[in-house]
Amino acid sequence: MTTLLLRSGTLLDVETGECAEADLLCADGRIVETGRGLRAPDGARAVELAGATVLPGLIDAHVHVTAATADLGALTTWSPSYATAHSARIMGGMLDRGFTTVRDASGADFGLADAQAEGLVRGPRLAFCGKALSQTGGHGDSRPRGTRVHDGHQCCAGLGRIADGVDAVRAAARDELRKGAHHIKVMAGGGVASPTDRIDSTQYSMDELRAIVQEAEAANRYVAAHAYTARSASRSLRAGIRSIEHGNLIDESNVDEFLERDAFLVPTLVTYWALKTEGRQFGLPEDSWRKVDEVLGAGLAALEIAHRGGVKIAYGTDLLGGMHRHQNEEFRIRSEVQPPLEVIRSATSTAAELLGMSGEIGTLREGAVADLVVLDGDPLEDIAVLAEPEHITHVVQGGRLV
Repeated sequence: MTTLLLRSGTLLDVETGECAEADLLCADGRIVETGRGLRAPDGARAVELAGATVLPGLIDAHVHVTAATADLGALTTWSPSYATAHSARIMGGMLDRGFTTVRDASGADFGLADAQAEGLVRGPRLAFCGKALSQTGGHGDSRPRGTRVHDGHQCCAGLGRIADGVDAVRAAARDELRKGAHHIKVMAGGGVASPTDRIDSTQYSMDELRAIVQEAEAANRYVAAHAYTARSASRSLRAGIRSIEHGNLIDESNVDEFLERDAFLVPTLVTYWALKTEGRQFGLPEDSWRKVDEVLGAGLAALEIAHRGGVKIAYGTDLLGGMHRHQNEEFRIRSEVQPPLEVIRSATSTAAELLGMSGEIGTLREGAVADLVVLDGDPLEDIAVLAEPEHITHVVQGGRLV
């Protein structure tokens, strides 16, 4: 492992919001010391930052690294090798944008995670769930109305698997956990990219949702739920689900449920803006494009309700196809209702807590993994410094300049 010394940076403590000029020493993939006037050990690489801002490496808690097209139904027809080649390119772009860890919300598997960990694929550390669990006709069922047969083979590159009934969802959850899933994803309500469901629908019975949660908890894992409406979010939270993905249509009634259960909200506002403006260009079917308006305008209002109520909010983007390049734009969108420090925490310390990695990532504490982003400006003064990737001058992952 290399030893790296960053000299004269402005280190942002995301927990306290305080900035201090200091050096930062990385060795064996960890932050080993911060302070003024640190000496570089023999053989260390030293980089002069001249006051540039240093943040923990960014964490995107809702991505789909295999979603190289917005036509998610088409993914199931792709060769696994072709999908992997696209995923490698997508993951490399995420790393260049400062994201050193991502949580994949369905699609990625143990093969991609292992390839990244072994250095075969350049990209962020990957927390994966395998395939999302969906009821027949749910958000993870990509069949059009005229198609009856569903091929859920492991080799297929789709995002979801269909399981109906308590016994079937238990078996599906156990199977994803068997393959190393860091969390289980369940489709608990309707969605934009699915061809046959309504956005305002609830999906899965309470018994099925509770069974999925029980299986995850038995393996010391948790469940994330795709849910837009107040009703689908409430059902998910009452079933014991830990994170609500999207939540564009939640309302004040959900706030106490989040707080009582210490649950997280993961908004993904940028994807609706991108789908509306570019979705059809990158393969989004016309019927799905028409659904976007149902959630586009409500997302900021839902974020404001959650922020005002003290809900834990993590950073997510959910981008598809050629729209992955907009990943950092989520910072700018959220800053319309949240102060910059809260937006930064959502992509660092709060996301780390959601992933069960507090103190390991999302922080500049000594002993943490040396994942860092260096910016040529102050994001507390102007969030555009994070929203525009050209302001990123260095990315460090596991103590290495990448």
